[in-house]
Amino acid sequence: MASTSRVLLLLCLVSLSAPAIARQEHQHAAGQLGTVNFETTCAPAAKEPFNHAMALLHSFEFGPAIESFNAALKADAGCAMAHWGIAMARWTNPFNLAARPPQQVQTGLDAIVKAREVGAKSEREKAYIDAAARLFTDASTLDQRTRIVAYEKAMGAVAAAYPKDREASIFWALSLTASALPGDKTYANQLKAGALLEKLYPQATDHPGITHYIIHSYDVPALADKAIAAARRYAKIAPAAPHALHMPSHTFTRVGAWQDSIETNRASADAARKANARGEELHAMDYMAYAYLQTGQDKAVRDLIDSIPEIAKAYDPAAIQGAASGPAGNYAMSAIPARWVLEHRDWKAAASLRPARQLSRVPYTDAITLFAKALGLAHTGGLDEAREWVAALNDIQGRLIQANETYWAEQVGIQHDAAAAFLALAEGKADEALKLMRATVTREDATEKSAISPGPLAPARELLGEMLLQMKQPAQALVEFQATMKKEPNRFRGVYGAAKAASLAGDKAKARQYYTQLLDICKRADAPGRPELLEARAFVK
Repeated sequence: MASTSRVLLLLCLVSLSAPAIARQEHQHAAGQLGTVNFETTCAPAAKEPFNHAMALLHSFEFGPAIESFNAALKADAGCAMAHWGIAMARWTNPFNLAARPPQQVQTGLDAIVKAREVGAKSEREKAYIDAAARLFTDASTLDQRTRIVAYEKAMGAVAAAYPKDREASIFWALSLTASALPGDKTYANQLKAGALLEKLYPQATDHPGITHYIIHSYDVPALADKAIAAARRYAKIAPAAPHALHMPSHTFTRVGAWQDSIETNRASADAARKANARGEELHAMDYMAYAYLQTGQDKAVRDLIDSIPEIAKAYDPAAIQGAASGPAGNYAMSAIPARWVLEHRDWKAAASLRPARQLSRVPYTDAITLFAKALGLAHTGGLDEAREWVAALNDIQGRLIQANETYWAEQVGIQHDAAAAFLALAEGKADEALKLMRATVTREDATEKSAISPGPLAPARELLGEMLLQMKQPAQALVEFQATMKKEPNRFRGVYGAAKAASLAGDKAKARQYYTQLLDICKRADAPGRPELLEARAFVK
């Protein structure tokens, strides 16, 4: 299809780009960040920079927060809590499910050591420092999950010991959501955290952390409606923070409010670019591209893809900046071009993707390209090569298991099984393919997407629906597409799949309903638009 060659060339350039040519300079976020008043025993001169740092920390602007904590230390070298704040910023995004590199853990531990050397001047401050130490201590013998849970328990104890300390309750709520298991479908931690934060909100309506963490607490399909009010107000509380401008799109994505997601991510990407926060810019672009693709605004996606190589040259994944510090930029650079081919079901273009020759430091981002390529080859008859890439996905999963990257190993395992299912179908093993694809759906339903991503590259249940259509079982396919729409509302491919399946099953009323819904979702689509939209218009007329 149009522009496919350009997309493939850009993907190749991105996958082969060298690490950033220089570490990016941090810039203070200027302007409105909300209001935080964190009581400490530090000297009065340290109060303003410390509270400024806390406002940045609560909006996950980690690099600028570290600078402001250092400014507090210049005002008072004996401010132990400034070292605590630096340690918390060094941990970076608590919703990053990847294992922290040893060097990053050491920098956080160094800050804890300095805090203890300076000495807390109250039992409350000592409790904060001791709780944070759980994240960094004994990392060579305790796995990250164990340390995260230990931190949550410690912060719970701090909140219980100091019930009038709003910040303790806020950090406890954050730790509850961050420590929730992806497979816990009771959402017990998230609901507990959300209730706690909602109780605090009337007391401090301008506090950036309270509203920010409400959005995170409800960042799952079953709870997303609870976050809509918070999503509407967060960008207004802290418009100077690029992440605060992006974060509402987590909720907008969950409820299928695509244009809202586009607009808030456009503002976030612009702010991140001005702050030279390339990871945050890329993260916003991924969410933006996802929303554009759902609405048929394809030219805008091509423009985003065109901009990736230039950003990649300046992107330093080791720099601590905002919420997207670390692997989020790598993820976005792999995901955006892969989303293009998969959302268009351009299997020829998917089969032509050119993965990097060697795995990067973030192998689950490499898996994105391999997954799209394997699906493309399975659909276009390149079965020998498809087997190679399916095997490569299996190798990446093994590597992640060995590295104790449990969450990402499971996500790559889901991608492997989905690709293997379509390979089996292409090999004429229909029963085996269907059995494996249904098992993959069950596997994906048992987990949750990472905050690093707006959604799966291709939801497993949506792929199951398409497999059933290929097997001429439209009534069963319709059931799967309808289930997909409950979890992923207003997704282009889910709604179109439901319309197509209903039409083929002879249910003209449902087909008209879903085709009409698709046209409404895509009212801003490029003209004349994708073939699916031409089909929808013809059916509705």
